[in-house]
This record gives sequence, structure tokens and C-alpha cells, in this order.
Amino acid sequence: MIKPFYKSLDRAFTLLHGDSFELLPQFDFKFDMIFADPPYFLSNDGISYQAGKIVSVNKGDWDKGGTPESIRKFNHGWIALCREKLKDNGTIWVSGTYHNIFAVANCLTALGFKILNVITWAKTNPPPNISCRYFTYSTEFIIWARKWPKKPHQYNYELMKHLNGGKQMTDVWRLPAIAPWEKSCGKHPTQKPLAIMARIILASTNPGAWVLDPFAGSSTTGIAANLVNRRFLGIERELDFVEMSRNRRQELDDYQTRITYCNKIQDIKLSEAIEASGVVCEALDSRDLPF
Repeated sequence: MIKPFYKSLDRAFTLLHGDSFELLPQFDFKFDMIFADPPYFLSNDGISYQAGKIVSVNKGDWDKGGTPESIRKFNHGWIALCREKLKDNGTIWVSGTYHNIFAVANCLTALGFKILNVITWAKTNPPPNISCRYFTYSTEFIIWARKWPKKPHQYNYELMKHLNGGKQMTDVWRLPAIAPWEKSCGKHPTQKPLAIMARIILASTNPGAWVLDPFAGSSTTGIAANLVNRRFLGIERELDFVEMSRNRRQELDDYQTRITYCNKIQDIKLSEAIEASGVVCEALDSRDLPF
């Protein structure tokens, strides 16, 4: 029987400490949406520039590269496991850089997914390139795919149009990297900004939906999900990050903190007009996790 590392009082945020390859096969539950930020395999002893300092790019053993075949096997394995946990009308979002995103796309296609978009996240505040031998790296990519080629998926088109000033939202999102207030409980080395995660969840789910993150890290996915009234299961194998995730979620138990966070994220503030945008939400899902 799986025992959660942490579950919020409202049961909307659950953390499992362990490896997704071991934990996902142990339960039967279908999610509306999956977000995955898998290893980019960039920890190769290089250097980068952050906050005015030269730093190592090494993130940890979990991010060290392997052979092309071992990386393909890893991606195929976790995507196949996640596919089994996705509703037939569900979608998956996977983030990456050119180092891993093409391999991920190939695995998604091989496993029967239909790629809907590849979002380009254009960072408004990228770190400089200290070698001065390349263009400055300022983008990451996020693949959006649905489980079946011919099964309709959830897309809140009118809401996304509303968030974009009444115009169709494009697949290029100009948003900043994480802000200092998002590091109140510490910083994960590959932490995503809440602004990115809020938009992804608002775009492809309805209130009450269940969201899975198999590489939860510091659980930005879960924090964003709860801020927009969705429910979350995160799986993370590193104990330090699971503890950071729990601490971040406990911050939201303070009503004023929750309101402050919502007010700092433009899409959440604007999404309060969801009813006016013509989006009709389905009845809330009454299911709960089996643990």
C-alpha cells in the first residue's frame, strides 16, 4: 500500500517520495493532465551565469547524461507509464531544451500520442552567454500532446484568447524566469516559474481536474494547480525536494499568502473572468486518490 509523504488538509495536494518507475505501476488512477519536466541530461561539468556569478551547470546525478540509447530507453519508459495514467481525453505537457526535446517528441509519437503544439517559452530575462561564442540561450520548449490522435482534448480556447487581450494566443510565450518570491522555501536547480505552469493548467483543464507530475521537483506544478483550483499528485525521488514541496504547499494554508501569489500571476488574475469568456466548466470530479 502506497503511503503519501504529504497530503494537504483539503486533499488537493499529494506527494509521493520515490521513483516514478516504481510507484506509477502500483496504483490505478486516471489524470486529466500530466506535466513532466524530465532530466535534460545537461550536467556535463560546464559553467553558466546566474545572479551575477559563474556557476556549475551540474544539477545532480539524476541529470547526468548517458548514451543516446539509454536516454531513449529512459524517455520511452516514463512516457509509457504516464500514458497508462492519462484519461482518454487527457493531454501531456513535456518541457525541455534542444538537448532532449527531439528525443521526447519521437517517443511520444511512437507511443501513439498526437502532438498538438510545441510551445516556445521565450524568457524575458535570460542569463548572458559567458563564452561569447554562441547566441544567448533564451528559450525552452514545451510539447503539448493528446493521448489519442482522434479523441477530442480539453482546450479552453476562449479563456486563452481572453488572457491574450482578445486575440488568439500563439505558441510563443514571452514570460520571465522564476522571481525571488518563488524561492521562499529554497530553489530547485530547474525550477519553473508559476506563470508558465498556471497558463498550462488553465489552458488544458477545468476546475477540479487532477494533474500528475512524475518529476515533481519543488512541485511548482502542484502549487499552480492548487492556486487555480485543480488537484495534484507529485512524485519525486529526492528527499530534499519533497520536503521543499511540502513547505511550499504549507505556505498556501495562509489565506493572505495564497491571495498574494494569485495577484502576482497575471493569468490567474485575468482568469477570474472565466465565466464571462464563455467557458462552460464540467461538474467537478468527485474522485479521490486510492491512498
